[in-house]
Amino acid sequence: MNMWFLGTGAGRPSKYRNVTAMALQLPEPHSSWLLFDAGEATQHQLMRTPLKLNKLEFVFITHLHGDHLYGLPGLLSSRSFDGGVTPVRLYGPIGIKAFIETVFSISATQLDYELIIHEIGGNEAVIFEDDRFKVEVGQLEHRVVSYGYRITEKDQPGRLLVHKLKELGIEAGPLYGKLKQGESVTSTSGTIVHTADVTGPALIGRVITVLGDTKPCDNALRLAVNADLLVHEATFAAGMEEKAHEFGHSTTAEAAETASKAKAKRLVMTHFSGRYSNEDLLQLEREAAQYFEPATAAVDLLHIEVKRALNE
Repeated sequence: MNMWFLGTGAGRPSKYRNVTAMALQLPEPHSSWLLFDAGEATQHQLMRTPLKLNKLEFVFITHLHGDHLYGLPGLLSSRSFDGGVTPVRLYGPIGIKAFIETVFSISATQLDYELIIHEIGGNEAVIFEDDRFKVEVGQLEHRVVSYGYRITEKDQPGRLLVHKLKELGIEAGPLYGKLKQGESVTSTSGTIVHTADVTGPALIGRVITVLGDTKPCDNALRLAVNADLLVHEATFAAGMEEKAHEFGHSTTAEAAETASKAKAKRLVMTHFSGRYSNEDLLQLEREAAQYFEPATAAVDLLHIEVKRALNE
């Protein structure tokens, strides 16, 4: 899994960074990806990455402020021109459906694929689950309704141990497929081979938490517990908590404190005020490091591999 930071700025684009968007690239064999927010010009940023629009599978919008949303209609429209024919699931606060349908109606936009829109409301917790991962949501504390998302990858069976299979006289082919599906097979010598006998340890699923705009709150902590990667806004530097909370935001120190309390494995901060240049980011990282490490201040087009925990 790789997380791409397509835009790391708050409010409006600056000469240092674009507005908010992140993409989570799923591992082989799926190679599809999930988009979190889509500020203005997100599709331009995508052109500077290996990600292809026709592989986009899910969109999660944290809240309906323009710096997280205005790039979405154009991106969804361009996906049709990029050969996208498979369905896309779009999740977001109540109002996202009216926004998309109104823009598409006025602009006479038609898609060549099914767009499935799910508006989040009430006390929803799990909003999607399949055999690959589960997505949970929680409402944060901002000036408008804002959500955080927790993506939990399912554990996967261990890899086949080819050397053991060869020792047992099982050659590559259909029997490999059966073992991968958990079926027992019979070798050429008549030995019954069980999947557990020829596979390594299970592959532990990863947890990625992406929080929308928020000041510190209980749901931010809940969603971040034991996350392999926590993406947390840090609009302002440490010491500016009063100003941050006035606008429903967090500081670097508060993002780091949440990561520490949640026992997350890694923190990446984003959504920086335009007052900070890229040269200021090292100082913002130092502020966070007083409470939690490793803490990274994201720059546009940063991509981070989310590694699996070892199965001990």
